[in-house]
Amino acid sequence: MVPADPSRSMMTDGLGRRISYLRISVTDRCDLRCRYCMAEKMQFLPRNEVLSLEEIALLADMFVARGIRRIRLTGGEPLVRRDIGDLVRRIGRHVGSGLDELTLTTNGTRLSDHADMLTGAGVRRINVSLDTRDPERFAHITRGGRIAQVLDGLDAARAAGLAVKINMVALKGVNDDEILPMLHWCDAQGFSLTLIETMPLGETGEDRTDHYLPLTQVAAMIDAHHALTPLPDRTGGPARYHAVDGLRARLGLITPLTRNFCADCNRIRMTCEGKIFMCLGHEDHVDFKAALRSGGVGAVEPLVDRALRLKPAAHDFRIGTDLAPATRRHMSVTGG
Repeated sequence: MVPADPSRSMMTDGLGRRISYLRISVTDRCDLRCRYCMAEKMQFLPRNEVLSLEEIALLADMFVARGIRRIRLTGGEPLVRRDIGDLVRRIGRHVGSGLDELTLTTNGTRLSDHADMLTGAGVRRINVSLDTRDPERFAHITRGGRIAQVLDGLDAARAAGLAVKINMVALKGVNDDEILPMLHWCDAQGFSLTLIETMPLGETGEDRTDHYLPLTQVAAMIDAHHALTPLPDRTGGPARYHAVDGLRARLGLITPLTRNFCADCNRIRMTCEGKIFMCLGHEDHVDFKAALRSGGVGAVEPLVDRALRLKPAAHDFRIGTDLAPATRRHMSVTGG
């Protein structure tokens, strides 16, 4: 484990923003093919180009020593990575000793097998991506997924004591009629709900413009049934939370297109091949893998400072029929 260096215990980018949150994509692979996220026929990375779990753990150790306080494991689908429990337990040792929190975003299909492991490793809350509870719609959106697997996984997560937040991408003409019922269902289940605007990342074979739904419209629709009150709560990410009158469930809104949240961005992202992306909406990155494999963690340290200097002021997300995606990368590469 890399000891903390008090003289370098904070990471600050070139605009003075404190960087305290690291999202680690442990694999680009997924067992679903969600239409807004991936192409139906994906070409995944060769295994020799993917960091080993030990290499990911070493980099996580270094980042905690540099002042990262929250780590989220993502994918692809992180629970498809073989021996993922070894990595979760390794990073989980930092919780309470440099790291405030270790969390995970999952599609839920493998939660039944891993919920107890996550709790035992120090994970206390998870995000589960779920855009519909209708079996046929779920199969359509995910190109063949089975909703029963996810519902079983959610039961296992609750039994294991994990707090659950449902992430739902709002899609016009696809699931917009389910948003209010999803909020009511989350309330009954003891979950919270975060709604997300679709993001223009990578070619998916679908026209995102057809299904783009501004969350300003969605919030107004919900507010007509349940008054929304902004909350000061933050969990490290871009969501802005609201109390929902008459319900216990908290509502989060992630609005990359209608309400830019970059001014106070505290995040960087590491892909499974060791590339650090300072912004989800830019292609600029710094590659750690060669330095790590040739010179160890010490060779990576100067690259961290370079990455911080390169972090942009804001993303370039725009959506429209004639506009190309903001990046060539699919969402699954950097984990959202």
